Amino acid sequence: MSQLIVIKFDDAEQAGKVREALRQQEKQGLIKMEDAEVIVRDAEGKIQRKGETDRGVKIGAVGGGMLGLLLGLVFFPIGGLLLGAAAGALIGKSLGLGVDKKFVKDVEAALTPGTSALFVIVVDANSRALFGAIEPFQGTLLQTTLSSEDEETLRRALQ
Repeated sequence: MSQLIVIKFDDAEQAGKVREALRQQEKQGLIKMEDAEVIVRDAEGKIQRKGETDRGVKIGAVGGGMLGLLLGLVFFPIGGLLLGAAAGALIGKSLGLGVDKKFVKDVEAALTPGTSALFVIVVDANSRALFGAIEPFQGTLLQTTLSSEDEETLRRALQ
């Protein structure tokens, strides 16, 4: 089951650094993320989003492209591939996988200039690897779907 973790940081760089640390754990096969998005409110108050493509969009684009290619072999190969990929991406986006965009907007509104937030959806993780990647950074846990015990462990890691 996917777990949502939302952490606020008191500087603009920390959220990106934590996402990178989590990516390193993912490359080692210790965790699997479905989605991760960094939101930064710069010193002038402007919002910058640094997100990853939702998993549903990726799956839809690949699946649609394959289906389009198969159908296209009969009718028009390249056009079928492109049309199928585009349709699949739209269908994948409409499934609503990933971080809820309204919730992201609510957190954006709460960020003060010079701060950042990280939204992560973790599909599977070694708890030690997950918390170990986050521990070197200080932040405030805003929202999570983790168990009470794991939530407390994460709060301690962020202090």
